[in-house]
Amino acid sequence: MSAILLAMTGAGWDPAEWQARFLALAPRREVRIWPDRACNPAEVGYVCTWKPPPGLFAQFPHLKAIFSLGAGVDHLIGDPLLPAVPLVRVVDRDLTARMSEYVVLHVLLHHRRLRLYRAQQREKIWHEHAQPAASEVAVGILGLGVLGREAAELLARIGFRMAGFSRTEKSLAGIETFHGKNGLDAFLARTEILVCLLPHTPATEGILNLALLRKLKRDGALGGAYLINAGRGMLQVDADILAALEESSLAGASLDVFPTEPLPRESPLWNHPNVIITPHNAAVSDPRALARNVLTQIERFERGLPLEHVVDRTAGY
Repeated sequence: MSAILLAMTGAGWDPAEWQARFLALAPRREVRIWPDRACNPAEVGYVCTWKPPPGLFAQFPHLKAIFSLGAGVDHLIGDPLLPAVPLVRVVDRDLTARMSEYVVLHVLLHHRRLRLYRAQQREKIWHEHAQPAASEVAVGILGLGVLGREAAELLARIGFRMAGFSRTEKSLAGIETFHGKNGLDAFLARTEILVCLLPHTPATEGILNLALLRKLKRDGALGGAYLINAGRGMLQVDADILAALEESSLAGASLDVFPTEPLPRESPLWNHPNVIITPHNAAVSDPRALARNVLTQIERFERGLPLEHVVDRTAGY
């Protein structure tokens, strides 16, 4: 029986916790934590990983599949020594639900002017502001993968005027959709709250720049445009977001990811009154849910069934 290797780095990742969960669910399978000198590379059949050292997987001659334990795979695609085995995104109901919670929370936060009321509370000001209905507010989801579709459908049920943009044409019941280069400007022009859930690829790097943010709708029900980025940090240009806030192309932003993480202490984003910062926790990978997901995939694969959610390396997701 092929061994599973856990290779993960970065804050918030506890390999021992993941190992315990895997062993509780599959006590007969060998589960190792990298680096483990006692682990025979020839016995490793599967790797579960997040931000591994470049070239790590080339040492495993019988590797059958690599599972990315987070929402993105850009930390793997760029490795020139990545073996030609299936690279699998872990798509799980728990991960999807966590991201949807984050998106709905921050859309409502901007829609219901929570920052304004918090500022009034600090000054002990009792003053009500006009509040548009959700049906008057246009929200756009940039990226209609599994996470984007779920968030769009939840926000539509709340009543927001929803639209989504994707690289290729997609259709969602009750949600306006745009696609391709020709559809992006029209999508932005009707969007007051932009939610970015795109993957990081060469085509999307730096897409959240000043030129794009200036195309958002600023004369809608909210009286300004808002950005929520819970996708990947390399999609945004921090200096351009600050510039958009200063010139009022943006009225506010919720940022969960950044090109450099942790966000440097000297970044002006920390203290900007119209910015909400969270520490890349929009959709935390929970070993209790994801270990079961990976093991189910491995068991299917070993019975001769195809792996699900295999990454298209050419597209980058």
